[in-house]
Amino acid sequence: MYLLMPALFLIGYLLIALEHPIRIDKSASALLTGVVCWTILTVGMGHGLEIPGYSPGEEHFAEHSLLEHLSGIASILFFLMGAMTIVELIDAHEGFSIITEKVRTTHKVKLLWGLSFLTFFLSAALDNLTTAIVMAALLRKLIKDKESLWFFAGMIVIAANAGGAWSPIGDVTTIMLWIGGQVTALNIVKEVFLPSVVCLLIPLAAASLLLKGNLERPEAAGTPDDEDLVPPFEQNLILFLGVGSLLFVPVFKSITHLPPFMGILLGLGVLWLVTELLNTNRMHHSNRSVVAVLRRIDVPSVLFFLGILLAVAALETAGYLEELAEVLDNTFGSIYTVNILIGLLSSVVDNVPLVAGAMGMYPLTVYPQDGVFWELLAYCAGTGGSVLIIGSAAGVAIMGILKIDFIWYLKHISWLALLGYFGGVITYYLING
Repeated sequence: MYLLMPALFLIGYLLIALEHPIRIDKSASALLTGVVCWTILTVGMGHGLEIPGYSPGEEHFAEHSLLEHLSGIASILFFLMGAMTIVELIDAHEGFSIITEKVRTTHKVKLLWGLSFLTFFLSAALDNLTTAIVMAALLRKLIKDKESLWFFAGMIVIAANAGGAWSPIGDVTTIMLWIGGQVTALNIVKEVFLPSVVCLLIPLAAASLLLKGNLERPEAAGTPDDEDLVPPFEQNLILFLGVGSLLFVPVFKSITHLPPFMGILLGLGVLWLVTELLNTNRMHHSNRSVVAVLRRIDVPSVLFFLGILLAVAALETAGYLEELAEVLDNTFGSIYTVNILIGLLSSVVDNVPLVAGAMGMYPLTVYPQDGVFWELLAYCAGTGGSVLIIGSAAGVAIMGILKIDFIWYLKHISWLALLGYFGGVITYYLING
């Protein structure tokens, strides 16, 4: 019984990885894995499975734990859906064409460097999940060939996670460490920025040696009628409001202390109101309304996210992740080794519970604020997820939007992410070791 849940989790993980060969959608595998893990947890409690915080005979423990985790999961899903809707709304009003028209180069290396650094800094200002969604929409407008599209998307995942690691609002884990008092905003920027840059530069340099020639742009969907053209004013207005609402999310959070999804919903509400006013008495523009855009949201990707997060929450509730952190600490002891392994594990298991476990294991009396352990944890947990496509929120979002194959990413991107990951760790060690 003790090893049954981890075994089932690994089986579910394998089904997700082999989605294309076995022809079973990853969302189905993820949902089944999440539900089965919680079912095993509930049954195991009745058969003597020791769970932290659970006393035999205590009723509704599993239900209360599930609902507690579900609040955090729902926050992420609502954020994801809100951000996806805003991005789709900008796209429906041809707002991204304003940006893509300014991108003149089709040279693969030049475009890769430009988009990667745009992602890197945008991720620090927004967060890696939102940035990945925005960049996925841009890539679809810029690149026709599927292989090139997937390769650029993989590099965007690396850039988004590297950019989120050095910003206090760039990743869920850095937000956790910042709010928990383990790091301060200015210090995390100062100490982790250079390792994060190296984490991006090494994969970019390696990728530049592989890429040759120019990209082919996607063909226009057709010549629209005059009535179907989006006026330039509307293009600019929706682009400005959409990007502005995304940028406003961290500001809204710092002012109100409400979860980020509330800021996203505020922005979506404003955009909804504006587009309704713009399209009054213009029925031929109904395909650009929020109601129409909502039908284009990739619901299977949202359900995939739900299943993965449910499965990880079950492992955390059962105490497996806490035990794993203790084993790492007792076996290796070294701050650097423990953090490196936590970072690599975050590519398999969500980085949020891993960081939460580390925060619970090590009080500030053991590792003081802005200490080496917390700074390195922010970097490793933020960038280690790039090693696998489902190892980060940015990767999961792009995987769903662009239909990237897990095995393809493993073959073509994972080694680049590993080079950058260890390059950043070495850089941090040389500065602080």
